[in-house]
Amino acid sequence: MKLAVVVQRYGADISGGAELHARYIAERLARHAQVEVLTTRARDYETWRNELPAGDETINGVVVRRFPVSRQRHRIEFGHRSRFIFEHAHSLHHELRWLASEGPRSPALLRHIAQRRNEFDFFIFFSFRYYHAYHGVGLVPSKAVLVPTAERDPVVGMGIFPPMIRSARAIMYNSPEERVLLEAMSQRRGPGVVVGVGSEIPARTQPDRFRKARGLKRPFAVYVGRIDINKGCRELFDYFHQYAARVPNGLDLVLIGSKHLEIPNHPRIRHLGFVSDEDKFDAIAASDVLIMPSPYESLSMVTLEAWALGRPVLVNGACDVLRGQCVRSGGGLYYENVDEFCEGLFRLEASGPMGAALGRHGRAYYYRHYSWPVIEQKYLNMLERLAREPAVSPAEPAPGLIARRFRTRPPAADVLATLPSGPVVR
Repeated sequence: MKLAVVVQRYGADISGGAELHARYIAERLARHAQVEVLTTRARDYETWRNELPAGDETINGVVVRRFPVSRQRHRIEFGHRSRFIFEHAHSLHHELRWLASEGPRSPALLRHIAQRRNEFDFFIFFSFRYYHAYHGVGLVPSKAVLVPTAERDPVVGMGIFPPMIRSARAIMYNSPEERVLLEAMSQRRGPGVVVGVGSEIPARTQPDRFRKARGLKRPFAVYVGRIDINKGCRELFDYFHQYAARVPNGLDLVLIGSKHLEIPNHPRIRHLGFVSDEDKFDAIAASDVLIMPSPYESLSMVTLEAWALGRPVLVNGACDVLRGQCVRSGGGLYYENVDEFCEGLFRLEASGPMGAALGRHGRAYYYRHYSWPVIEQKYLNMLERLAREPAVSPAEPAPGLIARRFRTRPPAADVLATLPSGPVVR
């Protein structure tokens, strides 16, 4: 079997959620099939600037083919288009212009897919909201396997995406919440499975080595990820300030990741910047609890990694997926206000009443649902099923040029508000 993994960015040093997800899946499936990655030359997700060389390279045994981005993203223009579509009645023409503005726009990548569609058994597209996935699924619907990585944000309420999601041959969802959301949005009834992604968990961690190397003498909570307002970090800093005032001898806060937001100058907040995978896992193992403050996640790999290492988590209850994962696993607590945040940290301290038990529950949940043998088998089962069954219908035709310009689409945020919300308990 020959597979193409199609994703917006790709590289051994690109650590974004969907991009890392795609690399892990490509490398794991390469053990069972011939795999190529089709991607762009972009490294930076904010501009899609062509930074990486065009052509082919091999990363961890997988062939990667890079194609140029024809137009960088202009953040101010994209922000204006987003606000208009999310908040005002609009047309499908406006949405298609939004899609081109979001990018990464790479006609060369799409031409390659069209020209070589017969060479591959299936194309696995990552991240439904991007230019390459929307147009790529339309080029090869009978061979398209979509990994949507959808979060509960107004993009889900746009009108261009339901036909694309219905056209894909199969959907590999990250969580039950994502499945419920996208099936309600698209009215899709085709093949799909909740699968998620595993992680490269080390057989052994060295928390004491990490503490000594970084001069960490006090117990701490850890945040791992991009330090960004969109990841809930501003609220995290506000809440932690209040926690530190209420619990003078409580946990410190250690931050790991690139900084896109000013970090408060506080004696109990420490930013370590970007670290190696070894240091990341050692940091989680050394922590009392991992905090995940993001209100928008389709899965959260770092939450799963914390559970794999037996650590409890404290997550933002505004995120349906994180809240649902905590309820289903029994591996963490969620907060909806500062009082619950402070109480949650207090209860999850290593010396407290709950942390160790919730960490054990989380570890059992991880190995039951997200260990690599489980993930790989779900992908292989789906691909084998699709290879046996005949393809059904082609891609749904797009509206004509005139119909696209009718302002019949309601604000995307209003559409999102009508879709199911809340955690899926079972």
